[in-house]
Amino acid sequence: MVPARTSTARLNKLAVAAIIFAAIAASGFWVFGVAVLAVFAVGPGHVALNQISLRGERGRGLAFAALAVGYGIATLALINTLGFIASAVQQISL
Repeated sequence: MVPARTSTARLNKLAVAAIIFAAIAASGFWVFGVAVLAVFAVGPGHVALNQISLRGERGRGLAFAALAVGYGIATLALINTLGFIASAVQQISL
């Protein structure tokens, strides 16, 4: 049974941590090279969603936003890596 949601429910701390990691990863994607922190946004984001559903806490939107940013950066990194590999293969074949 899921606890009732009230306006006095606590904010899930992992959801806050996940969105902080996501914000740092997004701001540092091009400038600082800290996009690897997106991995640290995805893990706590999933755990936070689980805890929120079990405990009736707040922060579901924060957790979803952190997951969207984390997976978005991971997708961009994958596309970038595949482009780099294609470019390297093309250079080798020349």
